[in-house]
Amino acid sequence: MADEVGPTGGIRRAWRWLWRPSGRWSVGALLIVGVLGGILAWGGFHTAMDATNTLEFCANTCHEMRDNVYVEYQSTVHYTNRTGVRAVCSDCHVPREWSHKVLRKVKATGELWGHIIGEIDTKEKFEKHRMTLAQNEWRQMKATDSRECRNCHAFTAMEKAKQRPRAQQRHAEAQQKGMTCIDCHKGIAHLLPQDFDEDFDYTAGVKVTPYAAVGQPGPPAASGGGPIPAKP
Repeated sequence: MADEVGPTGGIRRAWRWLWRPSGRWSVGALLIVGVLGGILAWGGFHTAMDATNTLEFCANTCHEMRDNVYVEYQSTVHYTNRTGVRAVCSDCHVPREWSHKVLRKVKATGELWGHIIGEIDTKEKFEKHRMTLAQNEWRQMKATDSRECRNCHAFTAMEKAKQRPRAQQRHAEAQQKGMTCIDCHKGIAHLLPQDFDEDFDYTAGVKVTPYAAVGQPGPPAASGGGPIPAKP
């Protein structure tokens, strides 16, 4: 009994308790199984997260994306350019930070319902909902200060001397006014909706003064943008 007294004895008692059978398994065995199971579950979770962020997954999992926005994206500078740097779907639409990424994935599960009921399962249906889909993304980017855009683009990293004069002016104005990328750069990777109005702020929901009316050059042309209706 003397060996059971003191710090050493306490450690021995704890060790025997740890490996004492509880039902069929000892507590130690249950801990080992739990830890290994947790590692496998965590690894599987991250593997699934990474797999659903690939271009192959985004482009080929459902035909709504493959036949519409993926086709448009392939003709833009984000897909092919002189530097060979490609921004895939998740670079623009999935946050890098873990907490924001998980929240975005959870929200994305709601989009499965639209796929199941065939809400945009034809080209005609997709075009009918294009404005709504676009505004959802624009509002989200506005709310996060174009967070995903800024993973690659930042005012502080721009070598403005190599930009065209109009781009220099617009970026300087945007930085001064606290504007964000999506305020000007809509239609960069996907076609703009047919009824898109360049004089309407879709993120704020208000009409804005046309640039021409105040003697300023217009915003940078939207690469890959769809036809814009003529103003009366």
